[in-house]
Amino acid sequence: MERKSLLIVDDEENVRKALVRALRADGYEIRQAGSGKEALDLLAQDPADLVISDHMMPAMTGLELMRKVRQDWPDTLRIILTGYADLEMAISAINEGEIYRFLTKPWDQTELQIAVRLGFDRLLLERENRRLLATVKRQSDFIRALEAENPGISTVNRDSAGAVVIDDEELLRQFSTTLGRRVT
Repeated sequence: MERKSLLIVDDEENVRKALVRALRADGYEIRQAGSGKEALDLLAQDPADLVISDHMMPAMTGLELMRKVRQDWPDTLRIILTGYADLEMAISAINEGEIYRFLTKPWDQTELQIAVRLGFDRLLLERENRRLLATVKRQSDFIRALEAENPGISTVNRDSAGAVVIDDEELLRQFSTTLGRRVT
């Protein structure tokens, strides 16, 4: 993951600026939105890797925004930052918006920086995991097709100790048959 893009959403400009100051030294590509609608418009133009949003905003709450982000950009990591934390809202944020982290205002700068760094690490691992799973699926499909075309090709004979047993006569017979097929 070369580019690490971050969208900060808060209806208070001074809060957005403070968050940018707290995070810009880490080299993130940071964009800002003053409302949920503005955030959705920015994401539609260019999705972000991570969204940090205030919860209490006019017109659209942070939780409503995060539900929409989860629905339209499921690969985007989501962090709620709020000064009005209550247990019910936190549980809803985690369950309904699949929020990665829930932070309170005023935030601890070190905690915020670590949460964002760990979030990007998690995102990188999830993407790598998806890539590796796709590779394994392609390889599995290839082996299945190879086995269908050449039954027994993936079978390995082993002795009681687990060592691979090679039957030279059988191998020679198969090789001769294969050669015979190619010649004709």
